[in-house]
This record gives sequence, structure tokens and C-alpha cells, in this order.
Amino acid sequence: MADQPRIYSIKELNRYIKMKMESDLLLGDVWLRGEISNFTHHSSGHMYFTLKDSDSRIKSIMFASQNQRLPFIPKEGTKVIARGNISVYERDGNYQFYVNSMQPDGIGSLYLAFEQLKSKLTNEGLFAQSRKRPIPLFPRAIGVITSPTGAAVRDIIITLQRRYPLIPIYVYPVLVQGTQAAPAIVKAIEAMNRFGEVDVLIVGRGGGSLEELWAFNEEAVARSIAASAIPVISAVGHETDFTIADFVADLRAATPTAAAELAVPSIAELQQQLRRQKQRLEQGIRYRVQNEKEKLQRIRRSPFFLYPRKYLLEQAERLDRLTERLEQRTKRITDRGHTRLARLQTTLAGHHPGERVAFASKRWQSAHKQLEHAMGISVKEKNHRLYSAMKQLDALSPLKVMSRGYSLVYDEQEQRLIKTIQDVKPGDIVKVKVADGQLDCHVDSLRGARMDGSKERE
Repeated sequence: MADQPRIYSIKELNRYIKMKMESDLLLGDVWLRGEISNFTHHSSGHMYFTLKDSDSRIKSIMFASQNQRLPFIPKEGTKVIARGNISVYERDGNYQFYVNSMQPDGIGSLYLAFEQLKSKLTNEGLFAQSRKRPIPLFPRAIGVITSPTGAAVRDIIITLQRRYPLIPIYVYPVLVQGTQAAPAIVKAIEAMNRFGEVDVLIVGRGGGSLEELWAFNEEAVARSIAASAIPVISAVGHETDFTIADFVADLRAATPTAAAELAVPSIAELQQQLRRQKQRLEQGIRYRVQNEKEKLQRIRRSPFFLYPRKYLLEQAERLDRLTERLEQRTKRITDRGHTRLARLQTTLAGHHPGERVAFASKRWQSAHKQLEHAMGISVKEKNHRLYSAMKQLDALSPLKVMSRGYSLVYDEQEQRLIKTIQDVKPGDIVKVKVADGQLDCHVDSLRGARMDGSKERE
């Protein structure tokens, strides 16, 4: 019986392929150039994307532990050079590129990384003018961080010695180009700060392309300059070159030579200023002495020194006139004061409580008499009106009428006045009031008159 073939699971096959790929020397460390597409930055921090060129593509992943050190933020369409290894994702059986490091490909991508870092540090306030420190006018020593073999260090040293020959210069040699340049510059800045013997740091290099100057666009270098306790002058490239280090430094110099000129004063210029100040001081002293001499001569020729008695007599006469004017003015002021005092006393007397009480008492007595007189007249008028009204009322009184033979007829309760025969009926009891009393009467029959005057039948 023939041997039965071994049957593998899909997982075993994918794992075998994965092991083969990871053991391959070429696939274990490979560099790829391509354009990013389908980019996703997952919430876990991992980056998932596709690298493609004009003919093919490959799925890629860069874990969070690796992409935290990226000098730029990858975006859709960014051209990059990536380094990593090829392996298989066992679950799906897909092979993909596991990226360990990545950098922009070409000037355009470098410029993108430059702008992204510039925007980031601007938002953090590292470029703010308020945090920049002034450069000392007379530093005790200068620190220079640059390449020991370039023209920049020679230009800086020659300029410093020419302008301020007595100042000590401490040069810390570093790489200024390549992948190791940025860590070397950071280490040099930290070492100079620990050294503590310099007052100004010049950090820079000569001109070059964007790639050659890229070490001074690294975030680590920018943060190291910002954290330096010593003021930093950046001297990177030529006048038209700008780097991130220029923006974060306390002072930017267009060239290394210009940085040396900004770091120290010129001793020749200082000597010239001293000579000018000395000349101005000497001229000022001579002018002051001459002016004082002339003033002294004028004083000596003045009448006070030539004729002191005459001057004293004139002053005595002037004093007498002033004394007389003072006495006159004092008298006028005193007289005006007496007049005003008398006027105020008169006014005060008019407001004295006793005077006001007496005046009020007189007014009250006068008002009381006027009131009594007015009340007497009013009472007389009221009495006359009352008498007239009583006479009129008496004339109109029913009792007066009844005294002439008339009477008033009321119902039995004396609540209603009987005016017509319609108000009673036979059998009712009515009360008749006459002038001297009242009659209680019984109605036996009614007799009335028609509207035409004829008598109505009973």
C-alpha cells in the first residue's frame, strides 16, 4: 500500500511560508521606494497603508512603537523610502511589508516634513519672540558647535579673534550632515550647558542643499536649542537658507561670519566709540570751564561787586516801598474784613432764635385777630341764612298748613300717606292728623269724581 500523503492545514501552510520569508536574507531587511495610498492611522497608533509604484503595490504596516520616531506625518500620496521586512499575516494568508523606519523621498517630501514640524513647533510656542533671550553685550567666552573641518569654523574663529581678540573660544566638533549629525548636535548643546563656562553658543555650518542641511531641521535639535540655558545664535547655510534651528534660536545669523559679528562687539569700534566719547567729554569740559569763566567775569563786572553800597541802598529803598505797599494792602484787607464782619453780624442777628420767635409771635397775634374777625363775620352770615331758612321752612311746614284747616291722612300703620281713594277700600282704618292731634277713622264707603268733574256713583 502506497504511503498516504500528509495533509496540511491552511494555518500550517501559512506559518511555513512565513518562516521561509522571515529566514530569507533579502526579505528580512529590504528597502522599498513607493507612494503611500489607502493610509489609515488607527486609534491604537499603528499605521496601515499601501506602498505602490507605477506597476505594482504591496500592503504595509508600521507599528506605533516604530512610527513615533518619524520626522514627518505620512499622508495620502506622500512618496517615501521605507525599510523593513516581508512576512505573512497567518490569518488571511496575505504577505505584507512590516516597516521599521521611513523617510520622505525627494525634495518635495522633505519640504513637507519641514512645514509639518514648523507648524507643530509654532503651535507649541517654541518660535515665540517672548521666549527668546538677549545676547550678552560683553560675553566672557564663546562656544562654537560645528564641523571642525568646514569653512564655517574658520570664518567664525577668524571673525571672533579679529573683533574681540581677548575672548576665549571653545569649539565642540560635531557632524553636521548625515543620520548621526542630529544626535551629535544635541549631545554637544547639552555638554556645553553642563560645561557652564560660555555665555553664548554659535550652532551652525556652511551652506548646502536641503538634504545636507537637514540635521538642523530635526525636531530633537530644535528642542535642544529651546531647552538650552545659554543663548543660542544659529548660523546655518547662506543668507537665503532657513532651517527650524533658525526659528527656535534666540538669534538668527545669515552666515557663520555674521553669527560671530553678532556674538561679540568689535574692539576697534569700541575704541573708536571711546575716542569719540573722550573727545565729546573734553569738549564738554572745555565749554563748561569757558562758560564758568565768562560767568565769573560777568559777576565781577556786575554793579553788585563794583558798587555794593549803592546796590544795598537801592534794595533798602525797594524794601521800604514794598513795606508801605504791604501795610496799605493789609489795611484794605482789614477794612474789607470789618465791613464784611458787620454785614454778617447783621445777617446773623436777623436769624437769631429770639428775634425769629418774637417775629413769629407778632404774626400769630395778627393772624389770630384776623381769624376772630373772619369767624365773627362768618357766624353772622350763617345766623342770618339760618333765620331765613327757618322762616321759609316754617312757611312750608305741613303743620302750618294744617292750622288753616287742612289735615293729613295715613294708613293704619302710619307708613303711607293716603293721596287718592285708590289707596284705601271700605273697611280700612285710617288715621287723620289735624293741627292739634290725630283722628282714628273707619272707611265705610268711597266716593270719587270722574275726570270730567261729574260725580261717580258710590
